[in-house]
Amino acid sequence: MTETAVTCRVLLVEDIESEAKLVVKHLRRVSGWRYIIEHCERLEAGLERAREDHFDVILLDLNLPDGSGIEVCQRMHAAAPQTPLVVLTNQTSVELGTKALREGAQDYLIKREIDGPLLGRAIRYAIERAKADRALRASEQRYALAVAGANDGIWDWNLREREVYFSSRWKAILGYADNEIADRIEEWFDRVDQRDRETFENALNLHLEGRIGFFECEYRMITKGGDVRWVSSRGLAVRDENGQSQRMAGSMTDITRRKQTEARLLHEAMHDALTGLPNRILFMDRLDLALRRYRRDASKLFAVLFFDLDRFKHVNDSLGHAVGDELLAQIAGRMHGCLRPGDTLARLGGDEFAIVLNDISGPTDAIYVVERLQDALSKEVEIEAHSVYTSASIGIAISADHYRTPDEMLRDADIAMYRAKSSGQATYAVFDTYMHDQAMFQHRMETDLRRALDKGEFDIFYQPIISMDDERVLGFEALLRWHHPTRGLVMPDEFIGIVEETSLVVPIGWWVIERACRQLAKWQRLFPIEPALAMSINVSGKLFLTDDMAKRLASLLEDCNLDPRAIRLEITERVVMDHGDLVLSTLSDLREMGVELHVDDFGTGYSSLTYLQRFRYDSLKIDRSFVATMSDKVDSSAIVEAIITLGMTLGMKVIAEGVETPEQVTRLRAMQCPEAQGYWYSKPLHQDAVNDFLKAGQERTPRHSSAH
Repeated sequence: MTETAVTCRVLLVEDIESEAKLVVKHLRRVSGWRYIIEHCERLEAGLERAREDHFDVILLDLNLPDGSGIEVCQRMHAAAPQTPLVVLTNQTSVELGTKALREGAQDYLIKREIDGPLLGRAIRYAIERAKADRALRASEQRYALAVAGANDGIWDWNLREREVYFSSRWKAILGYADNEIADRIEEWFDRVDQRDRETFENALNLHLEGRIGFFECEYRMITKGGDVRWVSSRGLAVRDENGQSQRMAGSMTDITRRKQTEARLLHEAMHDALTGLPNRILFMDRLDLALRRYRRDASKLFAVLFFDLDRFKHVNDSLGHAVGDELLAQIAGRMHGCLRPGDTLARLGGDEFAIVLNDISGPTDAIYVVERLQDALSKEVEIEAHSVYTSASIGIAISADHYRTPDEMLRDADIAMYRAKSSGQATYAVFDTYMHDQAMFQHRMETDLRRALDKGEFDIFYQPIISMDDERVLGFEALLRWHHPTRGLVMPDEFIGIVEETSLVVPIGWWVIERACRQLAKWQRLFPIEPALAMSINVSGKLFLTDDMAKRLASLLEDCNLDPRAIRLEITERVVMDHGDLVLSTLSDLREMGVELHVDDFGTGYSSLTYLQRFRYDSLKIDRSFVATMSDKVDSSAIVEAIITLGMTLGMKVIAEGVETPEQVTRLRAMQCPEAQGYWYSKPLHQDAVNDFLKAGQERTPRHSSAH
């Protein structure tokens, strides 16, 4: 099988006919190649043909009628820069041959030394070298374009010669022009920020020593203007046969914007958006740091202060959340101004703040700071033409050996804060073990309460409400009791406060309302009197915060076939003060239904006549503490009489609670108190005992009940 010959188009520029024919003769003797030869005798003709057409190779004589010497090579290479050029000459000058190669020729042949194989080989080599040159130039162009188009700066470091190449972009990242940084490695290393120099050198040396396969490091560099820019450098070393690094090249990327974004996101993740203070995450980190420092050195005492603003919800409800937010921001600024640089103030959420007080000598130092904070918080705050006053309940926990985690210490400060809040506003309390025992007791009680509702452990007892004129039974007050599986019958004073602080208050409240209403309906059917028996029910303020409270009660009364006028909801003054317009709106709906509304424990809370004026209640209940002290040295008779007179003036009924002695009955009758309840008439009764009590008749002889 005959091998197909390679076709090669040749442009021969030679003015001597005999030498041209000799070249043609030599080429025709080259096996495996078929040469198509086009001959020009003048340089201009050859230049024109080289521009017009494509040739695989140009054979060029340097001594022509219209040109001679190295100029001929220069002009031909300029006309056809992509076509390999082989120079043919009779001159044996090495200098001339070198110049020709420098000006674009691929080879340089002496005419008298040419034969077929030599010429064929020269042509083949010229073509291959030209292809390699084109590929190299294309690669270099791609590299140059990649470097120019990339955001990365390129560096190439010759470790043996201590020479380095920095691309224009590398220099521009640092604010320098191309000619402003020399090719010395110190130009790089000396600009690394002192804070990151050790990290940078360690990463570089680990790679140069072959201990890690790739150099990569993020660090800061100082720019021409003295600013700091974050960069990321990556590189790879070339090693000799002994594994020694000879050369290293890589890139440098400006990552300043990314670092700034990361710093901003980290700040947002660790700080409160409203006040700019550290949030719970950062606070717990700082607290953990203080705790670890204390465990290393017990002389490094510190304290945690836990804040809760008093009546902040009232500000939100009455003035709006925008005012509430501004109040929090201003309060944060005031508190921050009372602290030292080493302390940490954080907003944990809502109106809760906490402080880590470092380097204190004992509780006295913490109390001094608390008093300073309380003084700052007590001053008036001006917000959108509103004058707002606030205070805080503060719990204090002092570092001690038994604290193992930050959560434990913050928990105890929180417990102390609740103790302070229960003692009154603008107060503080230092945590002690008794508080922890109390907190654990309340936790167990809350757990038991949740189970009690599901297991039916609650019960209702009913205390009669008596007319003081004729001692007729007018109705009953429903009183919640708890049959605890191990503690027996638990009175409400022991658990109602816990119920109020949990989500149980609403379901338990409705359970009492529904049970009492259904029981009243039974008694009204069994004992029909005029006016019908009524039922007083204590209601938590949280029940009034739901939109459907009045509708739900109306539906229940209809289901029980009860006249709404027979239901008396008892609320404390505090409910109205804490919830304001929200409660008054629901109370209005209930009044329209005909449900009676009683103010319970009147005189022990705010006793705000403003609210009595804004909303007309049906009854005032005189708190048992006033009734009990009517005969003491500090006689409260004047207060009781004032409340009775106030109720009559406002057209309201008055009910005295806690009536237990004949002297109290006599005094209340003299003051013309209309209604009363208490152990003198009857203790709270189970529903079965109420039936017997009602059967005994409406008129009964006053007697003292010995059961308390």
